[in-house]
Amino acid sequence: MSKKESILANRLRSIGYALKGALLLIKTEASIQVQFATGLIATAAGFFFNISKQEWLAQIFAIGLVMSIEGLNTAIEEVANFIHPEQHKKIGRIKDIAAGAVFIAAIFATIIGFIIYLPKILKYF
Repeated sequence: MSKKESILANRLRSIGYALKGALLLIKTEASIQVQFATGLIATAAGFFFNISKQEWLAQIFAIGLVMSIEGLNTAIEEVANFIHPEQHKKIGRIKDIAAGAVFIAAIFATIIGFIIYLPKILKYF
């Protein structure tokens, strides 16, 4: 196998692992399932309200950011539980900080949603 084939094979294998991880998150993690459902609702709303290209970019970025950070939070929790299965003050702090990162991203994603959709919704009243 040539070096180029090896690099390509490695990249394809990496993509396979990443896809496996994403599907595992969506299948098994309630928090990701909620974020995924919220993203689907926001996407449907985008089509319904015919949002602009810039609004789509902001919305897609916000959905992707929240889901990505939620995935990292899950990974941190899994590692923490593996390293120290019993309750521990430091492990709890680590988990709280990771959850806080998701919370911050979700708050800003919600603000983006309000900026995009509130004016469109208010037009109906």
